[in-house]
Amino acid sequence: MSSADPDLIRLAQAYRIDTEYYDWRGNLTRVDPATIVGVLAGLEVDASSPDSVRAALADHELAPWRSALPPCVTVRRGQSIAVPVHAPAGSEVRLTLGYEDGRPDLELAAPDGPDGDREVAGALIQRWSYPLPDDLPTGYHTLRAEVGDARAEAALIVTPDRLDWPGGLAARPGWGLAAQLYSVRSESSWGSGDLVDLTDLAAWAAVEHGGDFVVINPVHAAEPVPPLEPSPYLPASRRFVHPLYLRPEAIFEYATLRRKDRKRIRRLRERLLQTPGVGYRIDRNAAWAAKLAALKIIFGAGRTPGRQLAFAGYVEREGSSLTDFATWSVLAERHGPDSRTWPEPYRDPRSAEVQRFADDHAAEIDFVRWLQWQCDEQLSRTQDDARRFGMRLGVLHDLAVGVHPGGADAWRLRDCYAGGFSVGAPPDAYNQLGQDWNQPPWRPDRLAETGYRPFREMVAALLRHAGGLRVDHVIGLFRLWWIPREAGPKEGTYVRYDHEALVGILALEAERAGAVIIGEDLGTVEPAARDFLRERGILGTSILWFERDYQADTPLPAEHWRTACLASVTTHDLPPTAAYLRDDHVRLRERLGLLERPLAEELAGSRAEREGWLTELRGRGLLAEDDQGEQPVVEALHRFLSATPAVLRVAALPDLVGDRRVQNQPGTIDQHPNWRMPLSHPDGRPMTLEELIMSPRAAALAEVMAAGLRTDQDHSAGR
Repeated sequence: MSSADPDLIRLAQAYRIDTEYYDWRGNLTRVDPATIVGVLAGLEVDASSPDSVRAALADHELAPWRSALPPCVTVRRGQSIAVPVHAPAGSEVRLTLGYEDGRPDLELAAPDGPDGDREVAGALIQRWSYPLPDDLPTGYHTLRAEVGDARAEAALIVTPDRLDWPGGLAARPGWGLAAQLYSVRSESSWGSGDLVDLTDLAAWAAVEHGGDFVVINPVHAAEPVPPLEPSPYLPASRRFVHPLYLRPEAIFEYATLRRKDRKRIRRLRERLLQTPGVGYRIDRNAAWAAKLAALKIIFGAGRTPGRQLAFAGYVEREGSSLTDFATWSVLAERHGPDSRTWPEPYRDPRSAEVQRFADDHAAEIDFVRWLQWQCDEQLSRTQDDARRFGMRLGVLHDLAVGVHPGGADAWRLRDCYAGGFSVGAPPDAYNQLGQDWNQPPWRPDRLAETGYRPFREMVAALLRHAGGLRVDHVIGLFRLWWIPREAGPKEGTYVRYDHEALVGILALEAERAGAVIIGEDLGTVEPAARDFLRERGILGTSILWFERDYQADTPLPAEHWRTACLASVTTHDLPPTAAYLRDDHVRLRERLGLLERPLAEELAGSRAEREGWLTELRGRGLLAEDDQGEQPVVEALHRFLSATPAVLRVAALPDLVGDRRVQNQPGTIDQHPNWRMPLSHPDGRPMTLEELIMSPRAAALAEVMAAGLRTDQDHSAGR
């Protein structure tokens, strides 16, 4: 690999592209110059020759002087900063601040004079630094500059300095369940878990066991036609919801249907449940086909005038984002779910052909809007019910890293995504080939130019009916691994983002919603990033199997765990604890050809790790010497969580019932039925929600978690 030219390195640094990084072994790795040139091209910067690099450097240096205002200004509440305004020498300059809440505009006091100048295209440009008041309210405000007869605007985002934890968590930790919602099926659901099932699960956890929350997989929108993507982490849109999670019978209009229509809907469900294989696998295609037919019957029955007004109000509030998503959905039904393969005129959401298509298919687009309205209503009821049951937080949603490259968001926001690139991860200890997640990255410059509107709308929508948000791969708000098209994961590099703005928006939206933010900060993470998140009140994620004292090569003592985290024994990318205790996960990886060492070595390593934890549990008095059974060990591991200072503790639903099947096996796509496993008994038989609620085993582990909170209360009260 040749060394990059110093000017190319300077240009990359100017655009916050890493030219070197530390790999998982701690070795400094230099990025191939060809990768740097390619990533710059993705940001529309020509670095193809030494002359073009020098020209691009000069252009970047002059760029701020060509605009009256920066594209976006972010400041923390109580912070004092100055806003640069650029104007031709001798111009009259005026800067005003328009508040989000509509209060009268504030004219900012002009500085005594310019504090810098540059010649740009033969004209002398001066820089004026306007100090902002340090008592601005949080929110999305607007800066307006008048420079002579010219006008310019920029977003001003004022964010909380630190997000306070809701629900009294600082004084008393909370416990909850982690559930892959599609896997939680009741006797009344349609082949996959839905929002009514989630409501019932929340009722059991809260009323019977004092649970504070249920954290679920992403319920982001998928493609509207089969085959539906099974992974909830590769959605078509993160802004909207998958209608698969609707319960048709819970829609208001269902009760007013004619008897024959209700009978038709019942038959649709019965036929679905009689489909071979539906019981032992989550068949999204079959479930969605049946549910879609039922939803069309309900939609076609119409609404009362009042309900129609409520629907119209929702459509108006959601605006063009909803219309664009609905238009993509109907186009996907005609031309397939990957917009990159559509006829050329339909690839541009602003084309005249797309507008004509929308006009010609207005009724179908209205149906998609109605589906999203129903999702919003059922999400609202679920969260309201969870809080009414006694949960301090209620439902915690999950935000995936990115979206499908041909999906709705990539289409409707195509200017905000970098075409020709995919997000992934460099090689690490768990995948030495690196990872390509097949998701386009945000363009940092375009996000700033929009005032981060796509990001903040997405976060606000997710928190509208939630007590919190888990952010998958939260380190992606700091840097993302960009992989050029047709290159391997090893041939990428990190592109850095304005984490001050992105994390600040998370904190602002969470503060408005009274919610908590949990960052999934596992894997290779720069220490400064974790420090920044903690200082802003963002929780981290601690998984028991990963928490070790690496110097002593022993489990990390409970007292040394973080306070600001969500702690759990396992997660959806790891085996359920029952499988771990029996080495099922090792044998599964061996069958799939994923082991890097001989099977005997892997089994020995797994056994040594397990024995280390058993020794720790027994040493703390959490497990009796003669307790060798699976359930006592599972309960002891969860008692250990209660001995940590973690502000949130979670039990995964499979651990409550002894389910041994892995929900997702990293490194596979179709070799293992990822994201298609229903919640099951230890012997593999599917388990209904009703069976879970009546399960003594589930109740026992829930009581372990609840007892841990009672112990915390006793300690805090000095008893």
